[in-house]
Amino acid sequence: MTTANPATLPANAGWFARAEAWLDDKGRGAWIAAMVLGFILFWPVGLALLAYMIWSKRMFSCRKSTAARMPAGFRTMKSSGNAAFDAYKAETLRRLEEEQENFESFLRRLREARDKAEFDQFMEDRSRAGRSEDSSARTADTGNA
Repeated sequence: MTTANPATLPANAGWFARAEAWLDDKGRGAWIAAMVLGFILFWPVGLALLAYMIWSKRMFSCRKSTAARMPAGFRTMKSSGNAAFDAYKAETLRRLEEEQENFESFLRRLREARDKAEFDQFMEDRSRAGRSEDSSARTADTGNA
């Protein structure tokens, strides 16, 4: 991926290199806007821009810092510098994790109880159906005899 600024390009750079450097300088949004405009004006141009963006890894590369991409939960582990607040935060996070584990185990027990009730109902219906078939078979046998 070229990260050349349009001002740092050689004097003999072609229009494509200048356009590429200008779009790189503006960011990923400019590339996406150019691709959309390409699709609107003439679809093969938009398709060519999409293919070039994927091939040159401009579509999926990220210039943001690692901290900006990190989920909020991971940023909370950083020390604030205040020992009392850090202790409070650690205790609160521990308590929340414990509550989450308790809730998940409650949900697991609830699912198991529901599954057991459904299975017991199935077995009861099955045995009831088996008894009714036996009794209808006996009445049919006694009627034929």
